[in-house]
Amino acid sequence: MKVAVTGTPGVGKTSACALITRMRIVHVNDLVDELGLVSGYDRARRTKEVDVPKLAKAVAKMEGDMLLEGHFSHLLGPDLAIVLRCSPAVLEKRLKKKGWSDKKIRENVEAEAVDVALIEAIENVSDVCEIDTTKMKPSQVARAIESILAGERQKYRVGNVDWSEEVLGWY
Repeated sequence: MKVAVTGTPGVGKTSACALITRMRIVHVNDLVDELGLVSGYDRARRTKEVDVPKLAKAVAKMEGDMLLEGHFSHLLGPDLAIVLRCSPAVLEKRLKKKGWSDKKIRENVEAEAVDVALIEAIENVSDVCEIDTTKMKPSQVARAIESILAGERQKYRVGNVDWSEEVLGWY
């Protein structure tokens, strides 16, 4: 089974996956570099551009169970997508702590506020769950992921996370 652990940068994907030992972890960004699938560089956004279709083909050829950790892993043909979510206000603090630029922080906070990763996951994967990581430690997020892998999907069904009240407070 291929499982995407996805979400906006800063929601806790890497930290949680580092604690999971029951499945092989594949860090999508590392795989992109290993396979030479950087197709360009977006100077304005300061990000690598990735050949996602080629990466998806490479992932399809990979054997065995794995967690695909990365903010676009839901685009790589997984059987299940677990979307990690975080309150936009908390996400902003996390990204500031990482030293991100104000422009990059705003782009990602807005993406989280309007459910970009969740919507993309729903459009591309037949089985999707979501976890609100806002008040969770990485070990708690890892346990929630393991719970989903063990079959507990109802608690983490799509729609259990809603930032609308927080976002409406911006206006």
